[in-house]
Amino acid sequence: MGTNKPTIEELRERSQPASVRGRKNAEHWSGEYLRHYSLHLTRQLVPTRMTPNGVTGLMILSGWCIGLSLLLPGIGGAVLAVLFAQLQMYLDCVDGELARWRQRFSPAGVFLDRVAHYTTESFVGLAFGLRAAGVFGGQTGDTDTWKYAFLGALLMTGIMLNKALNDLVHVARAFSGIERLPDTAEAKAVTRRGLVGILRAGARFLPFHRIFHSVELSLVALLLAVLGLLTGDGVEVFRIAMWVLAPVVWIVVLGHFVAIMASPRVKAAR
Repeated sequence: MGTNKPTIEELRERSQPASVRGRKNAEHWSGEYLRHYSLHLTRQLVPTRMTPNGVTGLMILSGWCIGLSLLLPGIGGAVLAVLFAQLQMYLDCVDGELARWRQRFSPAGVFLDRVAHYTTESFVGLAFGLRAAGVFGGQTGDTDTWKYAFLGALLMTGIMLNKALNDLVHVARAFSGIERLPDTAEAKAVTRRGLVGILRAGARFLPFHRIFHSVELSLVALLLAVLGLLTGDGVEVFRIAMWVLAPVVWIVVLGHFVAIMASPRVKAAR
């Protein structure tokens, strides 16, 4: 490798192989366009002492800034949240590319990546509730304020549990002595028969379960902030949204759990 900067084509061949670009579940849709630009930053970092884990650390901070931005009242905070969400996903591309170029992989890197996504997305859910509660620059003297913060806590918990279900599959397989689950359509397949198959088809037609990712939530926040600007009551718009998001996330969690139990992922090896 050396310390010289590789060409973009060299980087793409090694750091963005088909096994990465074609992953079924691990690749967010934003990666489709961000990976066209992430290689340029990765190329600048190759000859430096910046480590992949160091980039992941910056990714964690940018993720936390999504939630912090949402605490700012008005449309400005929502705009910042969208920008930080894009930055987080951009850095999420870069840390993996740098690791693949240097061939530096470790459990610590996987651990930090999980910390980034778990804390970011759950914190965004809590920030939705705190914004609806109006605790920062919002309404005062409202005795019902904190019930929206509670809804935010419910949303946060649901988001975290929904993410944990995927990792719990890997834990269950490891504890059972079964090989690691490949990220292919066949391995992730769910039965198409019965009620589970019908619900799965409905989720593909209307993928509302995908809204609980930090990128999508930041876009929802921006939409709500715009509506609040038009109606003149940004807090009320977020309050209405919380009565929808907090229950729906638990429907998603239940559906995710049923889908996992109906899939071959947790079946005994034959």
